[in-house]
Amino acid sequence: MAITTSAKDGETVDVSVVIPARDCRPYLDRCLTSVLVQRVRKEIVVVDDGSTDGSAELLDLYAAYHKASVKVVRLHGAGGGAGRPRNVGLDHATGRYVFFCDADDYLGPEALERMVAMADRNGSDIVLGKMVGHGRRAPASMFARDAERAELGASAVYNSLSCFKLFRREMLERHRIRFAESRLVGEDIYFTVHAYCHAGVISVVAEHDCYHLVARPDGSSIMQQSGSRDPLAWLAMIRGPVQLMLEHVPPGPLRDHLLLRHFRLDVLAQLGVPFLEAGQVRRKGIAQEVAALCDEWLTPGVHARLGRMGRQRIASLDDVDRLGRLADIEAAAVRRRLTALRWEDGVLVVAGTAGLDGVHLPYAMSLVLRDRHDAGREVVVPAACEGERFTARLDVSELGSGIWDARIAIELEGVMRTGRLGADRDEDVTRPAARLVGEAVVIPYFTKDNGNLSVDVGGHLAAVPGSVRVTRTRWALGNRLAMDGEVTVGGSAPGASALRRLIWRERRTGDERAERVVPLPGGGFAARPAIGRLSPGTWDAYLEVVVGGPPARFRVEADAETVAAPRRLWGGAVFRSVRPYATPGKGRLSAVVRKLTARTVLRRILP
Repeated sequence: MAITTSAKDGETVDVSVVIPARDCRPYLDRCLTSVLVQRVRKEIVVVDDGSTDGSAELLDLYAAYHKASVKVVRLHGAGGGAGRPRNVGLDHATGRYVFFCDADDYLGPEALERMVAMADRNGSDIVLGKMVGHGRRAPASMFARDAERAELGASAVYNSLSCFKLFRREMLERHRIRFAESRLVGEDIYFTVHAYCHAGVISVVAEHDCYHLVARPDGSSIMQQSGSRDPLAWLAMIRGPVQLMLEHVPPGPLRDHLLLRHFRLDVLAQLGVPFLEAGQVRRKGIAQEVAALCDEWLTPGVHARLGRMGRQRIASLDDVDRLGRLADIEAAAVRRRLTALRWEDGVLVVAGTAGLDGVHLPYAMSLVLRDRHDAGREVVVPAACEGERFTARLDVSELGSGIWDARIAIELEGVMRTGRLGADRDEDVTRPAARLVGEAVVIPYFTKDNGNLSVDVGGHLAAVPGSVRVTRTRWALGNRLAMDGEVTVGGSAPGASALRRLIWRERRTGDERAERVVPLPGGGFAARPAIGRLSPGTWDAYLEVVVGGPPARFRVEADAETVAAPRRLWGGAVFRSVRPYATPGKGRLSAVVRKLTARTVLRRILP
């Protein structure tokens, strides 16, 4: 059963949830219910902006049944965007925090509870909760992980300028932060930019789905209507929020970081799909307006941080035709297929076909290997091309330890488009065997999720193929089991430095005992483990090998005829029985150790 926690008379309200509503009857139940079940002291301020579809009557019912929680404020014939209803709702709010929610969206379970806890723990002025899109695109870059304190200039939080966040109300009132009521679109960008400029602490709840963005099936929301993202109108609108930010943030790295977001997502983005959809005359107008904004705000720091596409577009603002080609290149799907994957004398040969749908221009191709956990590390291999066919020869010794994801890169007009390679491949393309290259094992493989090509150097994720076999065992001085054996990894003998230690692991408890290993030429090894000193139990033998990554363990294999006979050992008043053996079936080396006192032995011998 859901528990609803509402503020009672005299209690402090934790969160005021402000919901602008206009003709949204089909969505109101889900929205309001998702807020009512939140386990915080709350009030719901719904501002009815002249609904005529029955929303007003439904709101009256909610207000009657949830008197302690639901307030309904009515605006008559207000029209316009959501700016004024949100401002009116904010004027009626009494909570420590304010959360803005649209009537066709809804909250996830525990969303407000988690965000309020985050804010109280850190003294946060803004808390971003993970957003999920349903028929709409939800921002993702800022939700990689939870952040108690996210730096405005060293994180992606500024990428999200919607108002669907938790705000400290005292901060909003102190700086008189409000929505732009004159704007039909982008009114919340003014609000959120202003709030970011004054926020002392910004936090992120990324490990829980907090806010669900919903696209209306009938396309009736403002952002779904044609013209809502008209490029010229958007460029005119964005001037206000950017100018507001510039008034609060002095020149320097922080300002450049924030300006970079506006250039990437607001300004230069209008030279993409919106540019393609515009006619020739409007294309000239868009380019001129972008050029004017660059003249005003494009600093050397911002220009240096732009990607290839951004810099090429800025260099082409006086060439509308080239801007069109760049937009075509950006919008085109990357078509690629893997047709061959094989080893040739220590070189991994990768062949296939690639191109851009609808783009018929000459281009170059290369194979790009990028470290999965460090995007700054990549190896680029130029490919030999014949039309759409390419062949790249990867010297795997150039790859350091890590997991490397393969991409095909297509370069033309000074920009590069890339796509993961391998998911689409010929039926006869199979995973090549792992190889030992130098001191590291190299394992090409196809990912489980999408079947894309990756190369694991060192066995970080993929299983390291190898075998360890003892060729002779015998008892030596000190009740040690002298062992000789041989090791192969990826079909080759590893170097002496790869052999780390012999591990005996007790099968039931998981206790381990490590023993020294002496490497021998040609992948051989010798060891003299003191298994007579092991505690009672069943112990399994492993050899630990390091081949360019984390230690890999191989179960030690043995034939029954190579295993020494059992031995009985006396140590004071304690009798030990040690029986090395090869396990049935797979033939792996183990040892059973038993301990008996002299009294127990005598009881077994004497009647």
